[in-house]
Amino acid sequence: MIETKSIRLALAWLVPAVGSTIFITFQCFSYMNEYIRSGGKMPAITFDSTMLWGAVIFYGAWVIPALLALAGRRATDWAMLAFGGLLFTLCTLGGVFDGLRDGGHLVALELLAVTLPSAVATIMSWRHIRST
Repeated sequence: MIETKSIRLALAWLVPAVGSTIFITFQCFSYMNEYIRSGGKMPAITFDSTMLWGAVIFYGAWVIPALLALAGRRATDWAMLAFGGLLFTLCTLGGVFDGLRDGGHLVALELLAVTLPSAVATIMSWRHIRST
């Protein structure tokens, strides 16, 4: 039987996963809006299959900390904290960089939808590790 603490921790890691999906969706729509507004004068962004697979793997990896939280072992708890912290850092840096390039509203969205929930999930993970 899975403990309630593990379920809460898994849900805490799924919130930034949803936030990163919302962020990347808004980023795409923001770029398309600017591209259309410029009359097609901006360079079009094209993705080959390797770049698409990379994006899918990167944003899909947000599920891994939640799955590790459900495992409930000491080693998986540390892996959850390390891998979740890595995703937290990479998404924050990438999101802020993209937001500064594409518009300040994207920085605010990234900080609100990804960074804040990731920080909460990281703190919850650390407290969970310390308590066990």
